[in-house]
Amino acid sequence: MEQKNKIKSWPEAATRLIAVAAGREPADLVIRGGKWVNVHSREVLDGYDIAVAEGRFAAIAPDLSASIGPGTEVIEAEGRYMVPGLCDAHMHIESGMLTPAEFAAAVIPHGTTTMFTDPHEIANVLGLEGVRMMHDEALMQPVNIFTQMPSCAPSAPGLETTGFEITPEDVAAAMQWPGIIGLGEMMNFPGVIAGDRKMLAEIAATQNFNKTVGGHYASPDLGSAFRAYVAGGPADDHEGTCEADAIARVRQGMRSMMRLGSAWYDVETQITAVTEKGLDPRNFILCTDDCHSGTLVHDGHMNRVFRHAVACGADPLVALQMCTINTATHFGLERELGSITPGRRADLILTSDLAKLPVEHVIARGKTVAKDGKLLAECPHYDWPESARNTVHLGKTLMAADFEIAAPEGANTVTAKVIGVIENQAPTKALTAEIDVTDGLAQPDTEKDIAQIALVERHQGTGGVTNGFVSGFGYKGRMAMGSTVAHDSHHMIVVGTDREMMAACANRLGEMSGGVSVWKDGAEIASVPLPIAGLMSDDPAETVAARAAKMVEAMAACGCTLNNAYMQHSLLALVVIPEIRISDLGLVDVTRFELTDLFE
Repeated sequence: MEQKNKIKSWPEAATRLIAVAAGREPADLVIRGGKWVNVHSREVLDGYDIAVAEGRFAAIAPDLSASIGPGTEVIEAEGRYMVPGLCDAHMHIESGMLTPAEFAAAVIPHGTTTMFTDPHEIANVLGLEGVRMMHDEALMQPVNIFTQMPSCAPSAPGLETTGFEITPEDVAAAMQWPGIIGLGEMMNFPGVIAGDRKMLAEIAATQNFNKTVGGHYASPDLGSAFRAYVAGGPADDHEGTCEADAIARVRQGMRSMMRLGSAWYDVETQITAVTEKGLDPRNFILCTDDCHSGTLVHDGHMNRVFRHAVACGADPLVALQMCTINTATHFGLERELGSITPGRRADLILTSDLAKLPVEHVIARGKTVAKDGKLLAECPHYDWPESARNTVHLGKTLMAADFEIAAPEGANTVTAKVIGVIENQAPTKALTAEIDVTDGLAQPDTEKDIAQIALVERHQGTGGVTNGFVSGFGYKGRMAMGSTVAHDSHHMIVVGTDREMMAACANRLGEMSGGVSVWKDGAEIASVPLPIAGLMSDDPAETVAARAAKMVEAMAACGCTLNNAYMQHSLLALVVIPEIRISDLGLVDVTRFELTDLFE
């Protein structure tokens, strides 16, 4: 494909960069009189100018007036800090419910100029072709969006069924695409530990191209299992939740990625490895992992993570390294981006406060892309085909009977396994509860905060429904909430207290080609259409965020006060994070990685 917004390589631009730096030729852009924040030396140097040519930094010095010609654009920094553009080291664009173009449009005003994205959500729905579409739209943007080739679809073979499967041959093919930076998070950590040939072949295909292997070790076991996983090749990990996790990872030569997403708050408990234990901060990286559109519109992106790290005690310059140069170094791009130094892509922020980081002016590849919170650049859209917009296949009209849970014959009560939601965390609790039986059917119990959960197959149109129980949402009355965003296989998850409404909710999602639907007392009260793969909208972030806000209000009207409850809902089928989940094959014990019965 022809790449829009393409920047010349350093070798291609070198002749001009040298001439501008030497003062022989005028620059395209000069930024005058600012404080140069140097993340290589971790210092702030006052009274510096920056010269830019061919979208790259040509020179940084106290006086570059010799580089100003008649056609040179001049920006007065007026004593403000000149900070490298922010980098998100690990994220899933689909979690924002947005396409790459609209995600870029949402985060550019917040100072994010580089993203390392793992589109494994769309890989589960559309396979390698879906990854290619995400990759192609990413390369059209005015900022840097690098794609990690998804590694695990399915994420847990034998425990779930995906729309498509990713193979080592797919990985090897994708490694030759221009925007592929490495392998996405290797979630099948039990497979790596056991020496699974397929997983090791995907890692080998990545390493043979000298690219970075992303990690995902969602286990508290830091003994031989963790050591075996590291020996398999993953170079980073974002699943740590405590200081010991962060320390263990960097001691074994991994980068510790500490995330602050919409629902993950894992920075405060890990950054003490640097702020209190004094470990070398260059091996720690900040990231978001998952941010929904509301967070992006109202709270920010990597600037939000940076401010949070500073609030947790990090030196602002150290925190800045964690979301600029550390990330670039990790992906082998230290000579390409992540700092304001000669030859690197001219990505920077002007800000009047280094600790609070108000993003006042954003430059990417030497061009102003946002100012005072307003996007000033075009973010081109890919022409998504009908095959990407028609991915919800139920196979039949669902009825209340599809959501019945039959109890053992003659039972008045049953002891059932229940998925326990934990606020602001990815893991769930494996709970048990006494469930009442009426007319031979096990019933949800709002008094005990036990709702019903169903996973509806939506890739092959089998009409299959897996039923179980979930606790933690606090739902009351007659309601149902469904979503086709259901990590990682992205079937359809419906949680409710009323079987008829659960059926109506599922059928509604089929009609609108995916998204989110909330029902109360027999009627839909909120919806978020996500027609692309049942995961994303190509509407602007503000529009999607407004719909998502109404969805949150609707969930609250149904009794749910959980923080970021939608994110928790979307993870109930994530069969690689303990302790218990649901899939199209049944209830999954993720501590043992095996299917388990609903009733004890």
